[in-house]
Order: sequence, then C-alpha cells, then structure tokens
Amino acid sequence: MTLSLVGATHRTVPLAVRERLAFSAEQAADAIRRFRARFPGREVVLLSTCNRVELYTAGERDAAPPPAEQLVTFLAECRGIDERDLTAVLARRVDEGVVRHLFSVASGLDSMVLGEPQIVAQVKQAWALARESDATGPLTSEMFQAALRTAKRVASETAIGRERLSIPSVAVADFARGVFERFDDKRVLLIGAGKMAAETLRYLREAGARDVVVLNRSAARADELAGRLNARAGLFEHLDRELVAADLVVSTTAATEPVVSHEAFAKVQPKREGRPLVVLDLAVPRDFDPAIGGMAGVWLYSIEDLAGACEANRKSRQRELPAAVTIVEEETLRFMRDLHHRSTGPVIERLRAGWTETGEAELERLFRRLPSLDDSARGEIRQAFERYAAKLLHPPLASLRSESHSGPPHGLLDALKRLFDLKD
Repeated sequence: MTLSLVGATHRTVPLAVRERLAFSAEQAADAIRRFRARFPGREVVLLSTCNRVELYTAGERDAAPPPAEQLVTFLAECRGIDERDLTAVLARRVDEGVVRHLFSVASGLDSMVLGEPQIVAQVKQAWALARESDATGPLTSEMFQAALRTAKRVASETAIGRERLSIPSVAVADFARGVFERFDDKRVLLIGAGKMAAETLRYLREAGARDVVVLNRSAARADELAGRLNARAGLFEHLDRELVAADLVVSTTAATEPVVSHEAFAKVQPKREGRPLVVLDLAVPRDFDPAIGGMAGVWLYSIEDLAGACEANRKSRQRELPAAVTIVEEETLRFMRDLHHRSTGPVIERLRAGWTETGEAELERLFRRLPSLDDSARGEIRQAFERYAAKLLHPPLASLRSESHSGPPHGLLDALKRLFDLKD
C-alpha cells in the first residue's frame, strides 16, 4: 500500500457528525503537525470543507501509510470525538481508489452541487497548507498536481460546470426565494467575510438586494468585503441589534461554536414584532442553534437542507457526467501507470549499474591482454559491448514497462532481483 484515505462526506455522514469533525485552518495545521510527530516519514494532506473531511496519506517501503484504524483513531483524537462514533461511518480507500476519489472530488463530481467551482480552490488550499507544514512529498505532490490537471480538463472539455452554480446560489435561488418574492426591499445581514460570504453576497446582489450589512469578528475583514461589494460594515458586538433589523441572514463563519444560541435569539425575537426571518446557515459547524428553526416566523436552513435542491441540480447535469467520469478514469489510469513505472526505477538502475560494472571490468581485462589496440579500436569494442548489453537488457526492461501499465509489477520485480542477484 502506497496511498491511503479515510474520510467523511455529505453522502455518508450526517451533518451532526461532520460539524464535530470539521477543522478550521488553524486546527488543520495543528493536526498535520501532530500527524508528522506520530507517523514520521509519511506524507499527509488534510482536506476539510463544509461537506467533507478527508485525510490523505502516502508513503513507501518502511514508511507506508498507517492502517486505516490508526487514521480513524487519529482523527477522533484530534477532534475529541469518541472513536466508536467514527469507525462505522468513515470511508476507507487505498492506492487507485484514493487517486480516483481525489480526482473526482477536485473535479466537482463528488460535491453536493455537481460541478461546483469552489472545491478545486479548497483542494489547492489543503495541499498548500500541507506543503507549508512540510508534510508533503513526491507521492502527494504528484497526486494533487494530477488532481488539479484533471479538474482543469473536466472544466474545459465538458459543460458540467459552465453554468455557475454553487451552494450559495442554490441557497438563494431555492430557499430564500421560497419565502421572499423580492429582495430589493429586504434588509440582508451577512455574518462572515470569507469566500462563501462574498459569493453569496454576489448572488443576492443579482437577485436585487440593496440593503446589506456585513458583520465579522475581524472589523477589518468586514470593512474590506463591504467596500469591495458595495455593502455596509457593522460591528460584531451589535449582532443582536442587526438580527432585529434583518429580513434575511446568511451566516458563513468558521466558528467552532454556535454564533447565535437559542437563548440569545429568544431575547431578540420579541423585538422583531412577528416579521418573518430567513436564515441561511451555510457554516459547518452550524452558526445558528438548530432549535431556532422551531420558533414562530423563522425559516432556518442549513447545509443539510440543501441536499434535495442539489440533487435536482445533479440530475439536470447528468448528461455531462459520463464525459467527466471518462476524463477522471483516464487521468487515474495515467497516474497509476506512472506510479507503477516509478516503482521499477530502483531495480532498473541497479540492473544497469551491475551490467555496466561487469562490462567495464571485462573491457579492462581485455584491453590489458591486447595492449597494441589504439584508441579507435578500443572505442569500437566498447560500443559493441554497450550495444550487446543494451540488447540483452531490453526484453526484461520492456516487460517491466508493460507490466507497470496494468498494475504493480511486484512478481516480475522479485524475479529480476533473484535472477540477477540485485540487493535492496
């Protein structure tokens, strides 16, 4: 085993578990440091988004990836979760299955919104964080580069992502519009100032929203986003006041605890005087206590609620899916062929080195017995030796290349080591 993956996605793991498992950027960096200390010599990349948490590991020979059970234990310890809550729900993949899955993820084929463009940036960020932590190596670097190349092919050679569609667009179009017919007369409160917040604000602008207030714990980030997208920045400490005034709330923070508790909102609700409120909680973990959704006049939607709308979107894009899957399969097989061929490199080098050493020794013995040979004659003889050795080596090396196209050539490699007495 060279590559390994354990992870949770929106397809198999409930939101209540995913939000406990989610990592902020700081938590992810800390987890990578802990991984390197516990499993030295292994490569690792941690991908954590609102819909997935996946740990990609790689290594060879004595530094092979840890068993899946150890990876599950590691994730549970990092997030303070009972390991038994994860054992049954985390997916496990190895080698080719890891490659195919990552290529599908990067291409948006495993997303809640089929073909969403945000995931490729998230894959890049996860890989960059691992590089900054010195946790990558040749295997993960080549795999993630190939994943980004695959995503680019899918985007350029199919129409699966041509129509810009994402979780924020589905949230606005399918949920907010289900309550409000228009947005130009509504007060919008945006909590958070990251990329998803910015994209959501763009969709709201297109839908007609004019009165938008941005709140963020970092006032500078709120000012920057508000200035860039023609909104107003508010003060985070005035959150209760803004909740009273808002008609639509979009929350996209990276907070590890609810930003608005049930108790806090219970104090706000009477001041709203019965006005309806739509809350699009796009954060994982959730920013709004789910119990708030049970209060009169509140429509609270979370990432989980988007599943049905996203499935409808998936069906509308199904006709493009076969072409995208074909690209993923082509790139997976290409990567695996390269990976298998790479494993033959050390044996080929030792085989060639052994023949070169033997040939040089025989040539020196021959030249000592024939001292009258001039440089031209010696050169002709040396070339003949080299051509002869190359022809003898060609069949086994060609067989290695052929075998590596269909899978790891372990049997042939072992046979060559025994036949030519090649030492590790």
